[in-house]
Amino acid sequence: MSGRFAGKVALITGGTSGIGAGTVRRLASEGAKVVFTGSKAEAAAALCAETGAEFVAHRVEDAAAWDSLMADIKARHGRLDVAFANAGIETGDSSVEDITMEAWERVMGVNLTGVMLTIQHAIRAMRANPDGPVGSIVVNSSMSAYRPLANYVAYSASKGALIALMKSSALHCATLKTKIRVNSIHPGVVETELIRSVIDRSPDSAAARAQFNAMAPIGRMAQVEEVAALVAFLASDEAGFISGSEYGIDGASTAGMMGV
Repeated sequence: MSGRFAGKVALITGGTSGIGAGTVRRLASEGAKVVFTGSKAEAAAALCAETGAEFVAHRVEDAAAWDSLMADIKARHGRLDVAFANAGIETGDSSVEDITMEAWERVMGVNLTGVMLTIQHAIRAMRANPDGPVGSIVVNSSMSAYRPLANYVAYSASKGALIALMKSSALHCATLKTKIRVNSIHPGVVETELIRSVIDRSPDSAAARAQFNAMAPIGRMAQVEEVAALVAFLASDEAGFISGSEYGIDGASTAGMMGV
């Protein structure tokens, strides 16, 4: 399947690290022309050199900056086939009693408004494709949409809201009889660079790793490559009849209670 995305153009937000970077690698390896966004220029340069992808410094919550980003993609490539709304943050989050308005608005701005803007502009671009309105949009939510965290109220609320946003967008595209699909993925704990750094900084790294692994009934963390593979499937023509659906990738974390 090395050429599964040959001739196709993909946009990935928050693509400089973690799941975003893994998806840049995956789609590029399968032939896509990948444009990714973010704010980490040094990491972006290394990823571009590795994959041949293109980086645009861009903040998803900046509504005024979207027109120039999409105009650049159209000028360079003439189309958009895949959009992965991946950018998200949890900076400054807290409990419902303790969170500040500044932190709430910052998290919601990136995690919810930023995803809405990604979907909105991706749909507009896909409707203008030379071969008609066709494309796939994948939203990166979280298992926290189903299992909210007490000390991450904004993150949990934003990830839950993404389900309704995704489904509304999918219905919009379907009722217009386009071939534009919208789905969401819901990862559990993923072994990203950030998680590895937390483990490495712990007084007992083996115990810290064991704690992260135990968060899923399957007994380990997800790998970035596994999540990227799910995104690639949903973005591909193989998933042509899948829209408005939620895909968990959490090692059975949200399946039920493990018992005692």
